[in-house]
Amino acid sequence: MSTLSLRLPNSIHRNAKRLAETEGISINQLISTAIAEKLSAIDTERYLLERASHANISRFRRVLAMVPKVEPVPGDEL
Repeated sequence: MSTLSLRLPNSIHRNAKRLAETEGISINQLISTAIAEKLSAIDTERYLLERASHANISRFRRVLAMVPKVEPVPGDEL
């Protein structure tokens, strides 16, 4: 485990402390979780952009053309 010295504006520190207390966790755990969530979101976006760069629109349209033309199940309407 690493140690990191972090300077936060007072308002962010107060809000982090309040939220950590509400969640029943330490500020360290709150910040670790927040960073992990942000890293995961960035990695997911990169992954999806990489996958999208290999897309073939004509193959995608051929697959869509195979979808039956039926009314949506009740509750699935737009």
